[in-house]
Amino acid sequence: MARDRAGNGAPMESVISIIGPSMKLVGDCETDGTIRIEGVVEGSVKAGKAVVVGKDGKVKGDIITQDAVISGTVVGTVSADSRLELQATARIDGEIRARRMQLEEGAVLNGTVQMAQVPKAPQGPEGGEPQA
Repeated sequence: MARDRAGNGAPMESVISIIGPSMKLVGDCETDGTIRIEGVVEGSVKAGKAVVVGKDGKVKGDIITQDAVISGTVVGTVSADSRLELQATARIDGEIRARRMQLEEGAVLNGTVQMAQVPKAPQGPEGGEPQA
């Protein structure tokens, strides 16, 4: 039986969407909250809060989110504005863009990594104080 959940008071960011182990989704996914992928997604995945790819999960497309935890396979670009965690069973074939990254022993990464850096303050010609 379906229930109307509009009045339950839970913010949309706290909702977790799940692609189950026996599911294959062809197309793009987008949510304001978190998405957990245990099956296969062929398309881009956008989540306002987090993306979790389980050990048997596969994504053939780009992932864009704040935080990502990858245990499965991703073929494409992973963009995590805050944090990316690659667990021991993870395999990434593509580009990574993340502010912070944790890579467990055993994870496989084939591609490029771009880490955001805090820009340094401008300095004078001798590396001293900035000039006016």
